[in-house]
Amino acid sequence: MLLLFALADVALPAPAADACLDFKWDVSAERALFAGSPAALTAGTDPKAAPVVVPNRLYALRLAAQDHVTFAVPPAKKPASSTAYAGLATLNIPVPGSYRIAVDLPFWIDVASNGTLIAAEDYQGQHACSAPHKIVVFALAGAHPFVLQLSSAMNEVVLVTVTAAPARKL
Repeated sequence: MLLLFALADVALPAPAADACLDFKWDVSAERALFAGSPAALTAGTDPKAAPVVVPNRLYALRLAAQDHVTFAVPPAKKPASSTAYAGLATLNIPVPGSYRIAVDLPFWIDVASNGTLIAAEDYQGQHACSAPHKIVVFALAGAHPFVLQLSSAMNEVVLVTVTAAPARKL
């Protein structure tokens, strides 16, 4: 009987040591960026003051109190707290396509263009992971410029990356 329990114990999978391994997508590009040093930027409090972010870089964006931010389009989610932080960045996308926006903490991500929000294609997150915590995919193929809107953050500084989404395999 003891041998049976010993064999059963061997057959059980070991718990994952890294909470960031459970994404359903290959997130190796985002993981590599999050392992690097971020470029520090102050997020804009209105679209005209939004700094430019480009794909394949890690940014540490300093946000402002959300009630001091004028969004290009109202966020799709109302702030959960009156002490939330928010900010804007201009997305400089070289080639139209699907892009992943990855962040280190739980907060809301919108992309706006020409006065409307772009619907997310997909998203996922890992609660115990911060490198990244959440990834949202947007099709960025139409009118320019694109405004990245971050809102309902509980931290003043957040980490953000933008990467081209790999082609989906059917």
